[in-house]
Amino acid sequence: MKKPIFWEKAKKYLIKKDKKLGNIIKNYPKDFLFSKSDPFYTLARSIVGQQISVKAAQAVWDKFENKIKKVTPANTSNMHFMSMKSCGLSRQKVNYLKSLSDAFLHKKIIPKNWIKLSDEEIINELVQIKGIGRWTAEMFLIFNLCRPDIFPVDDIGVIKGICNCYNLKYPVNKDIAIKMSEKWKPYRSVATWYFWRSLDPIPVEY
Repeated sequence: MKKPIFWEKAKKYLIKKDKKLGNIIKNYPKDFLFSKSDPFYTLARSIVGQQISVKAAQAVWDKFENKIKKVTPANTSNMHFMSMKSCGLSRQKVNYLKSLSDAFLHKKIIPKNWIKLSDEEIINELVQIKGIGRWTAEMFLIFNLCRPDIFPVDDIGVIKGICNCYNLKYPVNKDIAIKMSEKWKPYRSVATWYFWRSLDPIPVEY
């Protein structure tokens, strides 16, 4: 597992810029974000994780992965609706996973082209797929493409982590969170990852 090329530089920068965040970073000296290089896997996992706790998402995903054996667009497309529901997926999420596999199978999205695109351009492309909103697209940019400066302001965990770190009343207003995030540019993905870690010592994998 390779750490992103910017990781160590980002840590030093954030520790210097922000003492409280720096304390969290120092608690996890050996940990880092690592990318799952399969775009379909990351997006499918993000869909499963929408609006449920990390723990619940993990349980559903484990069942899904056990049943499907290999998470691919073709296998997801061919998997029976009821088989998917029996893993704990809602009807809506089954539909989302089907539309995602359809987008991959019919080349509606071509991940290898994304290397040339900006963060916002990729988000705009991804949100065309049914079931992918901005949050899911941002998870993809962080966990699959390892883009360094993503701040998912709609993520409950990030907001919780920020409130805990700075002793603020939860939930802090989004505009305030965005303003606070200015301090962590151009490494907001790294700051985000450490706020998650402060809540859950086991890193999320997408």
